[in-house]
Amino acid sequence: MSPNAKADSTAALRQSVIDALDELKAKDVREIDVRGKTSIADLLVIASGTSGRHVKSIADEVVKFAKKAGVMPLGVEGEQEAEWVLVDLGDVIVHVMLPRIREFYGLERLWAVGDREQDASAVSVG
Repeated sequence: MSPNAKADSTAALRQSVIDALDELKAKDVREIDVRGKTSIADLLVIASGTSGRHVKSIADEVVKFAKKAGVMPLGVEGEQEAEWVLVDLGDVIVHVMLPRIREFYGLERLWAVGDREQDASAVSVG
């Protein structure tokens, strides 16, 4: 697959994910571009649900929208507990979490650490 075709398919998949999250009123949706940081995916999408049932419903909707877009999930983890459900769509990985679980694990902070270090070193060198 050419780089442009991959970018187009990732963008289409991203839009399907965002549409699914919007459809079921996911809270505090954040996208993190992880290209160049990891080879597992290009984009992480993190969203919160208001209850375990809401988290599971949001994750189910993401799967449904991805399938409509022609993407079969590589895996779905955490549906039983429904505190943190991970939907692996290949180039896009979706984390749907209860707010307390999201705060505890701090994925946004985790993935931003390298950015801050680069920014700090650029400032100190320049």
